[in-house]
Amino acid sequence: MAATGGAAATSVVVLDRGNNTTCTINLHGATVVSWRVNNQEQLFVSKLASFDGKRSIRGGVSFVFPQYGAWSFGAQHGFARITRWNLERPPERLHNGDVEAIFSLMDNEFTRSMWNYQFRITYRLILREKELHFHIGVYNPSKELSFTFNLLLHTYLKVPDVRRCQITGLHGCTFIDKTRDGAIYQEGREVVAVNEWTDRIYQHTPQEHIVTNVVSGRKMRIHKYNFPDTVIWNPWIDKAREITDFGDDEFPNMLCVEAGHVSSPVILLPGTAFEASQIMQIIIEGNVSRKTKRNR
Repeated sequence: MAATGGAAATSVVVLDRGNNTTCTINLHGATVVSWRVNNQEQLFVSKLASFDGKRSIRGGVSFVFPQYGAWSFGAQHGFARITRWNLERPPERLHNGDVEAIFSLMDNEFTRSMWNYQFRITYRLILREKELHFHIGVYNPSKELSFTFNLLLHTYLKVPDVRRCQITGLHGCTFIDKTRDGAIYQEGREVVAVNEWTDRIYQHTPQEHIVTNVVSGRKMRIHKYNFPDTVIWNPWIDKAREITDFGDDEFPNMLCVEAGHVSSPVILLPGTAFEASQIMQIIIEGNVSRKTKRNR
């Protein structure tokens, strides 16, 4: 349940629940680089992703903090995903067979060079039979200073063909369309499909989304708490060519559905904490799809 062999032994942590169900976390950015259920990979990582310990890892689930998007003080999407995290508690098997590990990040010389605040983040991951749980706590230990931040789980789902995926829970929500200079629209579709370059921040979204036609044609439930925004992203053909650590032909096989607090900042007062969580669950319900088709 601990680390892998080779040169990456000190940088990779593996949760192993048995039955070929594992979760692999790279301490660089506390990036979840693999989630396998019954030996089937659920997350997309680019074949050109960099593992040099300097830039962010392209794919998986990366931790965006304290900034979403371009940042005049440092790297895009902040420093959390390009900083080495601490393994606070090594993988441990719980009484029900699930496996958990806890990671942490505190301010240091590197973070303070960009963002001069004290902070502490705890990141608890729990691997269940067909679920992966993410629990986040951000604490402000200062006695005097408040700070504001964005937080996002930049989640890349692996899919057979993004054009066949649909996302529920976005109907009626307003969204900021970053492909159209940040114009704001309202989503009129009952389910959202991606057929072009898409970069949208959906605001005040419900706690649950269902994504259809992920690995093996199954559905993925994403349940979130204290994340009011949902980002949907796919670079499509032209933008994929502009991204150096992303293959030109990889865009059909990934879909980003990202829980976050990004359209407005979190304001954290001295001595207080912010908590948020996400659960990703694979739905295996063969009968449901047949019932749904009969009802249409």
